Amino acid sequence: MRLFGPLYERALRWSKHPHAERYLAGLSFVEAFIFPIPPEVMLAPMALAKPERAFRFASVSLLFSLLGSLVGYALGHYAFQALHPVLDALHLLAPIEHGVDSLRSQMNQHWLGLLLVLLLAALQPVVPMKFITWASGIVGVPLVPFMLCMALGRGKRVYLLAMLIRLFGKRAEDMLHRHIERIGWAALVILAALVVWWLLAR
Repeated sequence: MRLFGPLYERALRWSKHPHAERYLAGLSFVEAFIFPIPPEVMLAPMALAKPERAFRFASVSLLFSLLGSLVGYALGHYAFQALHPVLDALHLLAPIEHGVDSLRSQMNQHWLGLLLVLLLAALQPVVPMKFITWASGIVGVPLVPFMLCMALGRGKRVYLLAMLIRLFGKRAEDMLHRHIERIGWAALVILAALVVWWLLAR
């Protein structure tokens, strides 16, 4: 069953629509908490078509990604609370709460490591943003540092893309497509190392 391919192709079609900027805003918003296709899929062809507006498109994408991050954070927090009776009936609540409490304790003791993990997770394209926003809401990451990391991580992605397209045009998109897997996996390895360090640090 093909799922991601058709969604990817649809996002590319949206980028050519007269209301593409609105679609970019909507995609950036829902991608932060549920949709599987990152907004860069639309942002790149839109910026290529109108390079003079590349940074405007990047700003729209960032703003609505941050609004979507708040929704994902709230969903993580309230969905976990709502599922308490179900998890308790399945005898899963106690071990899950123990794990969450342990993460909260680590977060309080090693907040700088947590910020580095969040920042890198928001920056790289392999881990979907919705996992970060939901998990942050469940654990109870302080809202201001959470939003700051989301802004820096996602902002660096969209503004870097806009800058490269302004400077190099189509060559920039080709270069990103060629190297995105290497960049993503390298960032994922660093992220995993940071997570392990943060969990083991005392």
